[in-house]
Amino acid sequence: MLTELDLRGKDENQTRIALPRPLLDSGTDSALVVVREIIREVRERGDKALYEITERFDGCRLESLSIGRNEMKKALGEIPSSLKAALEKSAENVQEYYSKQLHGDFEITQDGMKIKSRAVPVTKAGCYVPGGRAAYPSTVIMTAVPAKMAGVDHVVIAVPPDQNGEIPKSVLAAAAISGVEKIHPIGGAQAIAALAYGTEEVDPVDVIVGPGNIYVSLAKQEVSSTVRVPSSFAGPSEVVVMADETAEPDLVAMDLVVQAEHGPNGLSWLITWKEEIAARVQAEIEKILVASRRKEEIESTLSNSGYCVLVEGPDQALIVSEAVAPEHLQLMIQESESMACRVRNAGAVFCGQWAPAVLGDYIAGPSHVLPTAGTARFAGALGVADFLKDIHVITASAETIQTVGEHVVTLASTEGLEAHSDSIRLRLEKIKGKQSE
Repeated sequence: MLTELDLRGKDENQTRIALPRPLLDSGTDSALVVVREIIREVRERGDKALYEITERFDGCRLESLSIGRNEMKKALGEIPSSLKAALEKSAENVQEYYSKQLHGDFEITQDGMKIKSRAVPVTKAGCYVPGGRAAYPSTVIMTAVPAKMAGVDHVVIAVPPDQNGEIPKSVLAAAAISGVEKIHPIGGAQAIAALAYGTEEVDPVDVIVGPGNIYVSLAKQEVSSTVRVPSSFAGPSEVVVMADETAEPDLVAMDLVVQAEHGPNGLSWLITWKEEIAARVQAEIEKILVASRRKEEIESTLSNSGYCVLVEGPDQALIVSEAVAPEHLQLMIQESESMACRVRNAGAVFCGQWAPAVLGDYIAGPSHVLPTAGTARFAGALGVADFLKDIHVITASAETIQTVGEHVVTLASTEGLEAHSDSIRLRLEKIKGKQSE
């Protein structure tokens, strides 16, 4: 099921060249044409376009584009107690983790200036929650809770409705727990456009976060000049498992399948320097597929972007992993924590056989909204900082102008900005005048 790629004997440059390009590259141009047309429709026709596009893609005619707190709380009282407890535990762990990311204002004094930095939350945040193939209450928690922890006043989510125009109770309940103010039963690029530009029923937001398919991810990039979008491309799910002779093949196989069951355009790679492990993992995957209810989605992902990469050893394995820059990296090897310290390009790293990526998906604490499509080279997990902006407040004195004024005059004059220079010269003259009185 996994396509074998033997890189043994290749140097670092040859290794990088031999790696296949991300599947996401194919079809991007055609998807972008569709996305741009959807955004144009929403911007020009507002709610009318949203109703029509939702009927076109989701097969339902909505009566409203908003769901309020009362419906969320009602769903929270109707879901099984075990699900309620699991959602509450997930939210508790996420809150605990992100409480450590919060940083207060700080202040420094230099050259007679008092400089204060204020971390100010944005006013409104929109969280995209995927739907369609499955319900994702965990994504509600993983996006809305960090926003609330940052101090965002208004948090809304957008989620595709089912064919009856309804949102799963588990998603509604998770929204109630997470402090979501409003739910918009809208999916796809049209949801991103509505959140970015606003319509009659949908208020524009300041930040849009959350994972989605290629259309959602491209739409976020398209609106990024209007609304803040974290730099990572949070698209189809990815996992790379690095395994040696200590790894248990059935666990490795299961964790490769876990991310593959999200559906097409994902990525599931095994990297190993042990041929026996490679063969046994392949056999275990076949066993899992026979009994899986999501066999079609798993086979689609594994056949298109599932690889078993054979390497010389840990060093070459790291070269491959760093080049892929996966969303999830599982180190099922000896000295996994030592290897983790060498990793630079990964959304999240999981060490040892008892730390599957699924822990991060639901309960560990950090958001499961992670960079995909190679963007882990420059971006990280969704965090409190994605909802904050720094404002600096500068208070200065005459002493400041006397101390640094001539430097400012020199720099401004060098740049040919005489009014900038004069702003300081005028103040220096006033100071001299007062001193001579």
